[in-house]
Amino acid sequence: MSASRKSPATPTRPEPESVDVVIVGAGFAGLSAAERLVSRGCSVVVLEGRDRVGGRSLTGEVGGIPVDFGATWVARRHTAVLDLARRVGCTTMPQYAEGRNVAWMGGRRFTYKLTIPTPSPIVLVDMARMQLALERLMKKVDVDAAWSSPDAARLDAISFGDWLDRRRPHRTTRALMNIVSKVQWGCQPAEVSLLHVLRYSKAAGGLDHMLDVEGGQQQDRLRETTQEIAKRVAASLGDRVVVGAPVRSISQDDTGVVVTTDSTSYTARYAIVTATPEHRADIEFSPALPAAAEGLNRTWRMGALSKAFAAYETPFWRANGLSGEALTDSGPVFITFDVSPEHGPGVLVAFCDPVFFDGFTVEERRERVLRQLVDLYGDRAAAPLDYADHCWGTDEFAPGGPNAAVGPYATTSYGSALLEPHGRIHWAGTESAGEWAGSLNGAVLTGWRAAEAVHDRLAEGVDAEAAELALT
Repeated sequence: MSASRKSPATPTRPEPESVDVVIVGAGFAGLSAAERLVSRGCSVVVLEGRDRVGGRSLTGEVGGIPVDFGATWVARRHTAVLDLARRVGCTTMPQYAEGRNVAWMGGRRFTYKLTIPTPSPIVLVDMARMQLALERLMKKVDVDAAWSSPDAARLDAISFGDWLDRRRPHRTTRALMNIVSKVQWGCQPAEVSLLHVLRYSKAAGGLDHMLDVEGGQQQDRLRETTQEIAKRVAASLGDRVVVGAPVRSISQDDTGVVVTTDSTSYTARYAIVTATPEHRADIEFSPALPAAAEGLNRTWRMGALSKAFAAYETPFWRANGLSGEALTDSGPVFITFDVSPEHGPGVLVAFCDPVFFDGFTVEERRERVLRQLVDLYGDRAAAPLDYADHCWGTDEFAPGGPNAAVGPYATTSYGSALLEPHGRIHWAGTESAGEWAGSLNGAVLTGWRAAEAVHDRLAEGVDAEAAELALT
């Protein structure tokens, strides 16, 4: 009879940690939800797949100056994120807008003063015609439930590009609308539905507020960068925030949820998921998500946008009476801004189309950007002190931005799943905001909303348990 042999010990995972609420994502929505729940006396853990907090806010550096590789601006009406910034000691400064703007359109350069370049009376009238048509359609749209708006099916059945074609815009008007689409949704007009464009534009306070610097969404930026807000909120939450912990699965039953990362599991009464719809698809849900939520994850794809920065000894364009704001209709660069510090070097940021940008080496990208900056600002733009860029479409974790590029039919088919809880799982994130969808302000508001909803359910559970005890 052979001697018995013991089987090798099977590695065991540590016992799950237990909290009231697990929050997936340490962007502005997740951190705001965590802060609100902690203030209500709840125990939380925030799990972030990246090795940092901030989501689509990321601090980079050029010429020794911190710059926003991601989200940059706040409006005076963005009271939620402004209050958050003030509370953690971050300060705003006006976006520089003095002087004339530059346009390179139709192969020629000209300057202008208003938000929209109008090289001729014909373009001025045509742009006013297009804006009026869009504003009229926006009145029909409910930003909290665009899929239920009057005429939603018709507005969602065509792309923004198809709608523009039917209106027969002037070529300059069309080029400007292409730029709006690329900077707001990270895509061409043909890739985004008209209803989605109307919802986001109305949520942003209308076209003027969405596009303007002074008095608009580009009114101010953070001296410390927007990611610094997230870093300081995370620091106040301490070890409740865990980075480098991508969530792989979330299971639930009648008593709670189990959220699993590569190394640890957490049990909780509820979960709040702040990932974009596209990136929710990377998580295995058990029970599976309903069909509408699965459809949302498949069709609400992220756009893509890249940013490049050039630093100079001084903001030399100002001496020439230029604001540093420019629009172009050719090449990778399509819009620029002056993001210089209040004292020190001059810094230009260029928004770049990833189709003509991301697939090149950093040296090639630099050459392409500087070539266009020379066209816009003269030969001095050819020799910066430093250059840096960031391609959001090639980000290793949760790529894409600035917002979801939602194509035709996807809003009316699946938009309602943005907010509908899946059992004990609630959703947050700027895509799920009504007013201010797509902004940092929208992200903060959805974090608060989800936190209050979960807190109410936790309180109901405590009250129910107390009632049962009173009867025994």
